[in-house]
Amino acid sequence: MSALLASSAIKSRNLQAVLLALLRHDQISRVRLSRLTGLSTTTITKLVGSLLEQGLVAEDDRDAPANGRRGVGRPQTALRLLPESRWVIGVHLDIDQARLALADLRARPVYTRRLALKPGASAEASLAAIAAAARALAAESGIDPARIIGLGAGVSGLVDPASGVNRFAPNLGWHDVPTAALLRQHTGLPVVVDNNVRAMALGEVMFGPARDVKTLAFVYARIGVGAGFTVGGQIYRGSGAGAGEIGHMTMIVDGGEVCRCGNTGCLETIFSEPALVRLAYQQAEREPGGLLARLLAEPGSRPIEQVFAAARQGDAAALALLHDRARYVGAALANVVNIFNPERIVLGGLFVQGADLLLPPIEQTVRARAFAHLGERVVVQTASFGGQAGMVGAAALALDAFFYRHELSAPI
Repeated sequence: MSALLASSAIKSRNLQAVLLALLRHDQISRVRLSRLTGLSTTTITKLVGSLLEQGLVAEDDRDAPANGRRGVGRPQTALRLLPESRWVIGVHLDIDQARLALADLRARPVYTRRLALKPGASAEASLAAIAAAARALAAESGIDPARIIGLGAGVSGLVDPASGVNRFAPNLGWHDVPTAALLRQHTGLPVVVDNNVRAMALGEVMFGPARDVKTLAFVYARIGVGAGFTVGGQIYRGSGAGAGEIGHMTMIVDGGEVCRCGNTGCLETIFSEPALVRLAYQQAEREPGGLLARLLAEPGSRPIEQVFAAARQGDAAALALLHDRARYVGAALANVVNIFNPERIVLGGLFVQGADLLLPPIEQTVRARAFAHLGERVVVQTASFGGQAGMVGAAALALDAFFYRHELSAPI
């Protein structure tokens, strides 16, 4: 039995190596695939044959001349992954909404849906509604259900991926919610759950331009602030799956605002959408005739969008507010640089919305406050997938678990 298990584990590792190489190269020959993976040509032939039979890859003639005439000898062929041969569902869960995507093998959200969540609804009710939306999205797409191999969900808070339980999500009011089990029960799909920002970090290193980045920190801000770290292309979770709770880094030791987590002075109380909007309304009360106050009084747009609009139109108070709060983010990221020393810091959420206003003071603070020359070496940029980063990240969770690092217990 142990020999069989060892053989299966070796086959799984070999398959993972081949699939990841196919993901990173649009076209690749068997010979190069052998060189990149370190696998023998015999092993490559067997694995590729299986992938061809399952319709996961295709062969293209690499040296077919324009006039259609061939030279002497066996024509070279290139292998390419067929992105639409399998699909996953990605779910990015925010406090007030869930964004769902049916994504292909390159995590591209081909079919999407947005679901508003009822305020005060229980975790069970919210997850049942999300599962119903996922089923409807799959049905409307017309894709063969057999080709949908799993669902990935990115959820805020402290998540244990091994059990699929959301241990504590203060912004959602969740405690010990069996998220994966409930989604699995309502969809009938294999489910993987992780912290939503860790999922976005995985999306960047698997499918974005950060594929070759060895150490990455992804920081996302909206209702809260969280970070996800990757090392060698895989998520770093820490000993208790709690790595990345940058939003609860203490920035003010005495006299800070009370955070949802129960502590005071957390970064989230200084920089997050609720914090920025609260401060903006306070400023509007002080200057009721100012541009910021006038824009906040207009119906329709979200208040945070009006804060950014006021700053872009030259409102001094809005600019000062954003620059001041961005400096706190920069200080927190300088701490991340000192501790984790990432090659790249990727910023999503509010940082994408207000990139022109927030990134300059953030970068300046990181470079000024990080130890020695560490701050000068790190690259700071916004998320590659913009507003779709959450869906891409959730899809990446499912693709990583059920395809690219798939165990050979069942066909892909």
